[in-house]
Amino acid sequence: MTAIILIGIPATGKSTFCRQRYLESPPMISLDVLKTRKREKERLDACLAEHESFVIDNTNVSVAERQRFIAPAKAAGYTVIGFYFSSKLEDALERNRQRKGAERIREEGILGAAGRLERPCRTEGFDELWYVRMDGHGGFTVEEWNDEL
Repeated sequence: MTAIILIGIPATGKSTFCRQRYLESPPMISLDVLKTRKREKERLDACLAEHESFVIDNTNVSVAERQRFIAPAKAAGYTVIGFYFSSKLEDALERNRQRKGAERIREEGILGAAGRLERPCRTEGFDELWYVRMDGHGGFTVEEWNDEL
């Protein structure tokens, strides 16, 4: 059983990475899709009850936000893997400007998330932690975590 936590400000490629890497299996838990924290928690609880692996596709920018998923997953015996999407703020803002319709979010949302961003660390309960960067060709580079960086 694996809990995968995606971490990063909006417009850094989290959902695209999730679709490319996991193809909706294991189940994706996303506030953007589920719309309410209540539904998000119900989906998380269902995965935990069924011992089903899952991916949390939210910004998860603070330690407190991540602990809502890490603590119950660890208590249920899951391996917890974090993917930190590092990106320059201006690059994320530019990618967002290129989005169309409902995919585009207010710049204030990106700036707010960037202001709340707390870099993850293994001591939060991660069994594995990885850096993810867009490679500029529609894919991603995944590198082993280094707490010193």
